Amino acid sequence: MLQQTTLTDSRAVYPTLRDKRVIITGGASGIGAGLVEAFVAQGAHVAFVDIADGEAETLATRLSSNAVHPPVYYRCDLTDLDQVATVMATLEDALGGVDILINNAANDDRHTIDDVTPAIWEERLNVNLRHHFFAAKAVIPAMKRAGGGAIVNFGSISWHLALPDLVLYQTSKAAIEGLTRALARDLGRSNIRVNTIVPGNVQTPRQEQWYTPAGEAEIVAAQCLDGRIQPADVAALALFLASDDARMCTGHDYFVDAGWR
Repeated sequence: MLQQTTLTDSRAVYPTLRDKRVIITGGASGIGAGLVEAFVAQGAHVAFVDIADGEAETLATRLSSNAVHPPVYYRCDLTDLDQVATVMATLEDALGGVDILINNAANDDRHTIDDVTPAIWEERLNVNLRHHFFAAKAVIPAMKRAGGGAIVNFGSISWHLALPDLVLYQTSKAAIEGLTRALARDLGRSNIRVNTIVPGNVQTPRQEQWYTPAGEAEIVAAQCLDGRIQPADVAALALFLASDDARMCTGHDYFVDAGWR
């Protein structure tokens, strides 16, 4: 595999994120774990949901030792909307409100057109799209009571590049960018900002199962920048968009793809 890019410890600190109440979906591993770590390091109150109990508990334990506010993990199947509503209400109570929602959870399993049945269509869109809306809907009242908030949805470079064997994933991710635009318009007068982060190919254990070293080299060759994108690179943008420094940023898509085209 290509060597990971070295990241420094001289990261930006956002005073407006300290003590903010943050919910992150799909936070147990990969980009999600990078998001949890980044917001915890800012001194935020972080709650994250996932269904990977082992990885989630290991992460929460690892980050708790030096945290201003130790992160808390809650199990939640985001395809079960009753469970989503219940867990979001529980997290709101536990955090004392919600200031920031990071809609990160997704599943990019490969599939062909012939693989898709009506049942698979329903399941894939539920995994990759539906919960973005209903998680947002669940926390909007708390954000309004707080005088505003930030929602960061996660898209994907995949549909911009028309990558193969991802038709349902790409359909979902394209729709998320439309959802962001609509929510930003409807929620802007309540001082709730909504943006989409569009990651490129991020070097995580999950992504490495899809690519050989030669495939990774092809990705880097197609980027404008050398090196492999790390979860921390994506988290850096999420921190900015969630902070008050981005107070006039809403309704748009922000790419972290090293110029992959």
